[in-house]
Amino acid sequence: MSNSGLVILVLAVVLGFYLAAIYNRLVTLKNRYQNAFAQIENQLKRRYDLIPNLVETAKAYLNHERETLESVVSARNSAAQALTNAQQNPGASGQMSSLSGAENNLAEALGRFNLVVEAYPELKANDTMAQLSEELSSTENKVAFARQAFNDSVTEYNAYRERFPQILVAASLGHSASAELLEFADSAAIQQPPKVSF
Repeated sequence: MSNSGLVILVLAVVLGFYLAAIYNRLVTLKNRYQNAFAQIENQLKRRYDLIPNLVETAKAYLNHERETLESVVSARNSAAQALTNAQQNPGASGQMSSLSGAENNLAEALGRFNLVVEAYPELKANDTMAQLSEELSSTENKVAFARQAFNDSVTEYNAYRERFPQILVAASLGHSASAELLEFADSAAIQQPPKVSF
């Protein structure tokens, strides 16, 4: 084998190892943001499970506030469906937008629900209602932390994927699109913990 053939072989091997390293790093970062989304999923499911219990507890006191209760249940069901859709492809642009919109609607419905609860001292004093509200508040905080971890992981993945020289080969290695952050329209309000008072 001639020297030029040996040089070409060595360069091909080095290039192969370099492409393998890029691919492995992309896979690692993608798995990391998908795992971070799984943490959001766990917390949102917990929240979706708490909401029907909260609504059922309130129903005994708020028979005439049926519209408010139904809007919470409807928003919860829409958010749960958006989460199910997002589970299939975390980081996908359309899925994250749908989940974000559904979560915003749920937050608005819960806000109206909390205003109604404020008007009924006997409901606010109910032990079950207090416990459920505390669990919901705790879950909201966990959702915020999980969402931050997801967004951090997506940012790291996108930054690596979009840097040179990875951008030249990422699409051919199966990483053609950037992942989308999970952002909410009311990002300023979201920074504050949910208000649940008794």
